[in-house]
Parts: sequence; structure tokens; C-alpha cells
Amino acid sequence: MGRPSVTHRIYLVPGFFGFANLGELRYFTHVREFLAQCCEGLGLPAEIEVVKTYPTSSLPRRATRVLETIAATARSGNDPVHLIGHSSGGLDVRLAIAPNVSLRTDLNVERLARSIRTVVTVATPHHGTPLASFFASLLGQQFLQVLALITVYVLRFGKLPMSVLLPIAAVFARLDERVGVNSALLDQLFGQLLENFSTERRRAVQAFLSEVGKDQALVAQLTPEGMDLFNASTRDRPGVRYGCVLTRGHTPGMRSTLSAGLDPAAQLSHMVYHAIYRLAARLPRARTPELTRDQARALRRAFGTMPGNAANDGVIPTLSQVWGDVVHATQADHLDVIGHFSDPTHRPPHYDWLSSGSGFTRQRFEALWNDVACYIAVGQHAVAKAPLRERPASERPRLVQVRRADSAGRPAARRRLPPVPK
Repeated sequence: MGRPSVTHRIYLVPGFFGFANLGELRYFTHVREFLAQCCEGLGLPAEIEVVKTYPTSSLPRRATRVLETIAATARSGNDPVHLIGHSSGGLDVRLAIAPNVSLRTDLNVERLARSIRTVVTVATPHHGTPLASFFASLLGQQFLQVLALITVYVLRFGKLPMSVLLPIAAVFARLDERVGVNSALLDQLFGQLLENFSTERRRAVQAFLSEVGKDQALVAQLTPEGMDLFNASTRDRPGVRYGCVLTRGHTPGMRSTLSAGLDPAAQLSHMVYHAIYRLAARLPRARTPELTRDQARALRRAFGTMPGNAANDGVIPTLSQVWGDVVHATQADHLDVIGHFSDPTHRPPHYDWLSSGSGFTRQRFEALWNDVACYIAVGQHAVAKAPLRERPASERPRLVQVRRADSAGRPAARRRLPPVPK
């Protein structure tokens, strides 16, 4: 008799504002479909699930949801499992499979964790983000609700109406001052945005925002100080390969302003991006991680120079995103990499989150997720004896990519990866 077939199970874990359950608003826009195509092309039989997580709940609660989803959907305990987490979703998966983790669940955590082969974190704040420090304040909590609604609205309708965008941009432009913010104005704009949704969709959005308002434990945990504690108590699991995707947005200035074009709405949207970029740029030098030689080489190769402490994607500092092997690094804002970039020719059209001036394209999107698929596939050719970055370079499997690309998305020659043994 032949050996039973193996299906690789890949789980996509949303991050902050993980709106995986808002109907047609898909968090991982086109990621699931394209990643499935890549796996098929690599000879990797795979099934892909999106975890419906809690938007801003604590990391332990979100990590438990990851394990619950695996337990409910895995066909058998023999199928290899690969976890891909975007933003704080990357922390969820790290915590879920950490050795001897203590979570409030009756599941056999160790049994589930033993099936994990790969963890890929995408734009994840492994060393925290200063933006979380702002959102943890009383003023920041108000802005958190507004930013959540802006995100949902733009990804649903394409752009904010000028009657709302102008005052919102003016408010965000004064974030540094933290004074003169009219709460009544924010409430008025909030209500005006909700009115444009259908009755059914409005109820769903209100339920989502209510959940964000009731449980914001995640916010404090994502501060640089909170992540210090997380990293001190959360170890990598031996035998699991850890890789990361790094993003860096354009520093707001003349270049990014010009790239936003002449559309007044795009320019006002860029002002909002500029404001949150400034807040995310405040990573203290003392919180900067110490990079390995391979990690530093990968960053210089992708971006031309080593990103500084202030470099970020509008939400997460670029250096904070480094953990394990650098699978891919690209010029992009925080939501570009999961499919929320401008592509008006696509049907239905892609809508950009904010006008960041990143210039992210479908070509860059495909290069990124192709590299992620290759990283998963290559790891199946050898059994890891220890975490990849703890082994000498001579023992590390070489990543053979089907298509390589630089941070500008320019593809180089294609190379064929041998099919993965079943």
C-alpha cells in the first residue's frame, strides 16, 4: 500500500483590526487565492484557512483562537501545519506554539504545536510599535475607533467623502499637539461615515467597532515595553522554521506627496498617513533589535541601505519586524502586503488603505507571496533539528525561489523548485 497523502495546512492569521468576519470585506484580499496558486505550482498540496480572530483582544486570547481553529479544521494530526501572521497576528502564532505556554483552553496545546512546521510573520511588531503607546492613552482610544472605521470604510467604498476627510485630516495633523481635539466633532464624523453603509452592513460594522471598544488589551501589549516582556517569556519552538516579511513605507515628504497625485482626497488621505507615520517613527534606539549578519545583509540588499529607527510602514517600525530568516523585504505600507493597494484596473477594483505613496503593485504583491510559498515548500525537504537561526550557515537549507524580486518588485530569472515529496 502507498503512503497516505499529506495535505499541508496553511493558516492566515489577521492582525490588529482583524476584520475577517465582515462579509465581503476580506482581510487577506487575494492572498488566499494567489498563495494557493503558488503552492500548486510548487507541487505542495495545501488547504488554506483564515483565522477569525478577535480585533483588539489580548495576545493570549487571540493565540487560543489560533489553536482552536487548527483543532477544528485539521484533517488529522499527521498533516504539516504552517502559520502566517500579519501584524500582531504574527505574535499570536509565536505565542500559540511557544514551548510550555499556558493558555486558558482545554485543548492539548503541545499536541497541536507539534504539527507546526513553519511560522512566517508579515510586518509584525516583534519589538513593539510606538503607535501602540499613543493608542493606549485616553485620547488615543478615541482615535483608535476613528481609524478602525476609516479602514473599514475606505476598503469598502474606495475613499472617504471630502466632507468627512477634510476635518479628519485636520484632526490627525494635530496629533502631536494632543490638544484642541473636539470629541463632539469626532462623534459627528463617526456617525456620518456609518450612515453610508446599508442597514445590515452598518449593524455588522457597529458590532465590530463595539468589540474594538470593549476589549483593547492588545494595545498595551504591543508597546515596545510590552514586547520586551513578551520576548523575555516567549521562546521559539525547536524544529520550527521562523521567517519574516519586512515592510518600509516612504518617509512622508515631497516625494510621497507628489506620488499621491492631484486628487484632493488622496492628498488629505496622505496627511492622515503622515500623522501616523510620525508616531510610529518614535522607536527608542534602546529598543532596536540586534540583527544577525544574514538579517542585516538581507535588509541592505532589499532597501539599498540599512533602515534607521524611524523607518516604518505607517504602523510598525521596519526594524521591529525582524524575526528569524528574512523571507522578503519590500517598499510598502502596512496593508499593501495583504492586498489592500490601489489597482483600479482589477475587477472588482483594489482600494488602497491610505495614500502612502509606496507605489506598491500587483507585481510586488505576487513576488512577495511567491517567496512566502517557496519558504514553506523548501522547508519540507529536510527535517529541522533546531531553530533555523541557531544552526550554522552551512547547515541551513538554501531558499531556491521560483521568482526573485528586489524591493521595487522587479523580477529576475525564474527558477524551478523540485516538487515536494508526498
